[in-house]
Amino acid sequence: MSEPDGSAIVLSNISKIFQLRDRQFVALQGIDLTVRDGEFCSIIGPSGCGKSTLLRIVADVVAPTSGRVKVLGGSAADARKRRQFGFVFQEPALLPWLTTRANVELPLIVAGVHAEERRQRAEAMLALVGLSEFSEAHPAQLSGGMARRVAIARGLVLGPQVLLLDEPFGGLDEITRQRMNVELQRIWGSARTTACLVTHNVGEAVFLSDRVFVMATGPGRVVSELAIALPRPRTLDLLQDQRFFEYSSRLVGLLGLAGSAT
Repeated sequence: MSEPDGSAIVLSNISKIFQLRDRQFVALQGIDLTVRDGEFCSIIGPSGCGKSTLLRIVADVVAPTSGRVKVLGGSAADARKRRQFGFVFQEPALLPWLTTRANVELPLIVAGVHAEERRQRAEAMLALVGLSEFSEAHPAQLSGGMARRVAIARGLVLGPQVLLLDEPFGGLDEITRQRMNVELQRIWGSARTTACLVTHNVGEAVFLSDRVFVMATGPGRVVSELAIALPRPRTLDLLQDQRFFEYSSRLVGLLGLAGSAT
């Protein structure tokens, strides 16, 4: 359940300090960030600014050094225990000896779901991502884009209210990446979940997002945000639209300011 104000994720004064061998490293400092229920947001910034660390703090994979995380009205730990997160990493991390469907079923096995329900829910997710006919294929038989869709299906199979995506299309060629962005938008709309994406790609952030948060380094912090008021559903034709170029240009400018602020 979201907060009364409609927020799904609330980060208040989040900082993260890593203890290195001979010194402390301040990865994140003083981050305040709110993601609304049902929103698609992106976090963008230079390498080393702590984007992935921030996402892992939201997911209760990494603990903040200070500050408060609220997810769906409770703590991040409670949301994790209730399996309200889906997490998709940069690499699909599919087990090569399992079929596509069996890879999607893995979170259900951990959750103790019985075999027939696992099959039904995995097949429903594969249908959602357009891979029903590949349910018995093995990862080596899938293209890079197809493997990413399997990873998204696996991230959604428990019915999470929050989907966290850490560079899920990194390493794909630009044409495949653009097509995957269209697919991700469709899947997000069908699943009716809140989504938070970490990306280095300006066009991807503009295409997918309702809002984009811009981070700077030294230490990692949010320095600006940009609301993207483009109509949905968004198609590849949008990439030739003047409004898309204007938003992309503004975001590049904000990234430039973020770089000068480090």
